[in-house]
Amino acid sequence: MPPDLLGFLAQHRVWGLISDSARQELLAHSEVLSLHAGEQVCRAGQWSAHLWLIVQGGVNLDDPELAQTHTLLPGESLGAGMTPWPLQQNCHILCTTDTRLLQVPEAMLKQLLSLEPALAPFLPLPLNGRNAETAADRQIATPSHDTQLLSMRLQALIKHTPVTLPPEASVLEVARTMRERGVSSVMLVQDEQLLGLVTDRDLRNRILANGLDLSTPAVEIATLNPMTLDPRSPACEALLLMSRHNIHHVPITHGKRLVGMVTATDLTQQQSTSPIYLAGDIHRQNTLEGLVSISRRIKRLQQNLSAAHTSAYNTGHVITTITDALTSRLIHLAEAELGPSPVDYVWVAAGSQGRCEQTAKSDQDNCMVLHDAYDPALHGDYFKALARRVCDGLAACGYIHCPGEMMAMTDQWRQPLRVWRQYFHHWIKVPDPKALMLVTVFFDLRVVYGQHALLHSLRQEVLAHTAKQSLFIGHVVNNALKQRPPLNLFGQIALIRNGEHAGTVDLKHQAIAPIVDLGRIYALAAGLHDVNTSDRIEKAAGAVDLSEQGSRDLCDALEFVSSQRIAHQSQRMQQGLEPDNYLHLAELSNFERSHLRDAFSVIQSLQEVLGQRYQSGLL
Repeated sequence: MPPDLLGFLAQHRVWGLISDSARQELLAHSEVLSLHAGEQVCRAGQWSAHLWLIVQGGVNLDDPELAQTHTLLPGESLGAGMTPWPLQQNCHILCTTDTRLLQVPEAMLKQLLSLEPALAPFLPLPLNGRNAETAADRQIATPSHDTQLLSMRLQALIKHTPVTLPPEASVLEVARTMRERGVSSVMLVQDEQLLGLVTDRDLRNRILANGLDLSTPAVEIATLNPMTLDPRSPACEALLLMSRHNIHHVPITHGKRLVGMVTATDLTQQQSTSPIYLAGDIHRQNTLEGLVSISRRIKRLQQNLSAAHTSAYNTGHVITTITDALTSRLIHLAEAELGPSPVDYVWVAAGSQGRCEQTAKSDQDNCMVLHDAYDPALHGDYFKALARRVCDGLAACGYIHCPGEMMAMTDQWRQPLRVWRQYFHHWIKVPDPKALMLVTVFFDLRVVYGQHALLHSLRQEVLAHTAKQSLFIGHVVNNALKQRPPLNLFGQIALIRNGEHAGTVDLKHQAIAPIVDLGRIYALAAGLHDVNTSDRIEKAAGAVDLSEQGSRDLCDALEFVSSQRIAHQSQRMQQGLEPDNYLHLAELSNFERSHLRDAFSVIQSLQEVLGQRYQSGLL
């Protein structure tokens, strides 16, 4: 391995973030390709499971159908985790000059991601890209204005010459410059180097709100050494940076030279259904009608995420974030109408929203934990009205009322902390069928709005207790094993035989639900605070009869089945149909059917392990 590559990686904007030992491990398992100008790296549709880092030279991604060329230069990457699936299917990779590429196997990337979390924001696309594509897939995956951020470079979004002032300029001068130039930020530059950034929000929060003098030097209220990106970076990096750090302006620099600014508005003009745009738009609404209008875009958001082959894990988090935003805004509107709450409370998401696993086809499961100072005679009407407004508002936004009425608008699920303690104590002590059914909903709780401490204290007590209750967990296991994956005696996929959905597989109830049950059991047995199923399975590895390999297999099975569900729902929405969970195997390639069968086998095997451990104690 050429010794200069270690230095190249150490100086790289992404690979420089990881440890020296991780870079050495990366090089030890990678290969250097030396290619000549005009030489083809690979053909369209034949990209292998590698990431290529351009060390020297450059490559073009040539799309002959659209007559488009995407040029990549030294320091840039393509392939696994970086290049959207449609481009991999449509583009040839050609060297523009003599070129050196570092070819990193996908397996090495997975290992690094598990050890180096700092890499996650820079690999925006899921690993394990799809290996087959139907005509319907191609139709959905056609790049649109909403998915171009995955391949667009930031330089394409820079519209104007940077607006700059010296650091000693007064905040009054900054405000006047913003007004005259029609911008929402000014960059402070000295000796051609970026020192800081002042936004309209800084003027409001740091000057006006604190009553500071308008002659105050701008550098005193600026964000110094702001996070920056290179103009050749994918636009989605700016999207991720803004989402993770709650910022709306990202300076663009080439080396030390300032070349422009990209704002959240620039991105949302390209991607009107991005999570940032939707969440921001939700919080600007002052009526239920406005929220209902925005909620109609959620289906399109899921289609865009599916078209970009975003992982099911990330898709669930994004869709759930929008649900949380709608819920929070509905609470704000209700409080504005009813007045401030008379005692502290917390609004809690349960079910798929609680686990951050929602799709565009979801009902609502929620509850309220009230402070023990709650008095039904004094406060009951207020919280009943609040819960009714929020639950009915969610229903208007497309989240149907829970058929089992497990919602905060139901009196039983809007109770003070002391009552919730009694609920959980009874369910654990007397795990009858109704209690076990409630466990599947109310053990997956997550704060959406309000006083976090109320739920935190309840969760602490419950998990400390359940981890010691093997008999209770045995009943939970026994209840969970009633739902088996659809495999027949010969290990083949068994289809629904009768009824409206005959000839299909119910991906939600026959595949995803059993995995969710397993994750919940692992969390209860190990006393884990995690709520998301993948996080539970990963954290439980090596404990409660779940090996490291079993954990990886089950996480992969969940990701695969969930991705198929999301793709199926997106395809139905593309056809103007309501999303559902019933998959016809004809929608899959032979390769995908084989993986679906393997996923069901993994579920079945791990169910049997838990059954052997716990069920004997119930006989």
